[in-house]
Amino acid sequence: MEKRFIQKTGEELSLLGFGFMRLPLKEGTQEIDKAKALDMVDYAKDRGINYFDTAWMYHEGNSETFAGEALSRYDRSSFNLADKMPLMFVKAEADVERIFQEQLKKCKTDYFDYYLLHNICTEHLKVAETFKIYEKLKEKQKQGQIRRLGFSFHDQPELLRDVVQRYDWDFAQIQLNYLDWEQQNAHEQYRILEKKGIPVNVMEPVRGGTLANLCPESVLIFKNANPAASVASWAIRYAASLSGVQVVLSGMSTMDQVKDNIATMENFKPLVTEDYQVIDKALLAFKSAGTVPCTGCRYCMDCPQGIDIPKVLAIYNNYLSGKARKAPTYNFLFEMEYKILGEDKQAHHCVQCDECLEKCPQHINVSHWMKEIDKVHKENSPK
Repeated sequence: MEKRFIQKTGEELSLLGFGFMRLPLKEGTQEIDKAKALDMVDYAKDRGINYFDTAWMYHEGNSETFAGEALSRYDRSSFNLADKMPLMFVKAEADVERIFQEQLKKCKTDYFDYYLLHNICTEHLKVAETFKIYEKLKEKQKQGQIRRLGFSFHDQPELLRDVVQRYDWDFAQIQLNYLDWEQQNAHEQYRILEKKGIPVNVMEPVRGGTLANLCPESVLIFKNANPAASVASWAIRYAASLSGVQVVLSGMSTMDQVKDNIATMENFKPLVTEDYQVIDKALLAFKSAGTVPCTGCRYCMDCPQGIDIPKVLAIYNNYLSGKARKAPTYNFLFEMEYKILGEDKQAHHCVQCDECLEKCPQHINVSHWMKEIDKVHKENSPK
């Protein structure tokens, strides 16, 4: 397993980190399939992954409990556990201590190796300042309950500059991949952190699976360049090739994904000029499909109207991909998937309250897309 030596701390971290955000689910439910997930963790741990990441809201609040069950089977000094203070759920000063203690209990640990202020944005920064959350967590660090203190970020570079100047950070976590390098200003965010000397953790390197499931034209470009490499491996290598990156987090859902990502990092080869040219070409082909940039993170849920926003957008993206490649049955497949989703979870229930827009790390105008998707449904449904 490729490792990164952290000059500031003298530690070695596995370049590939295991994110507990998209664990396998029991069929037809949102319940974690523990048997499959535990096998995946064991395989990853046995092959050198030593960084595991969870959070308060992942898997409807069950990710931390799973992390405790999975990792407490190992020597605590043999892995790094990362968790996050959910700023969106802090409504009073007492919440900080309550949540932190509950996280320790759920994760079956006395301390966190890496701890983050979760999803720093303008609104959440105000919460952090109001309740002096950074200061409280620095005290936890002095007490040994946190080893490294950082933050995750989904906002504009201007705010990031302010955040890194305002506080002293051990690391930062940003969304970075070859699609968002320009689209979400990831390149500027990375440079800000690099200039400040703050090690970078990468989240969404495959953009919630989007960059593993590209349009046929993009897939062909990658396969012609390297028939043996998976499409996802190009995205993982893109993030891992940056010298300021200490961990590339992948939220893996299947054993095949675990094996593929580990194979990429066990024989890691940084991208060269020709590789970047291949990626640029494949990205241009993908952008022509015009898909919605949803990562399936589910931060937008629950919708007050009961709409399953991530699934609706995923179905719509499949429709757009099929339309772009002129697949003969793309209309039929859209209607079939949309019907299976269930009428109560469909787009037509949207009342444009825009609660989801405020929560979405990608700043997707969900209300707009719900109208578009309902229009497509009405055009394609049997008259």
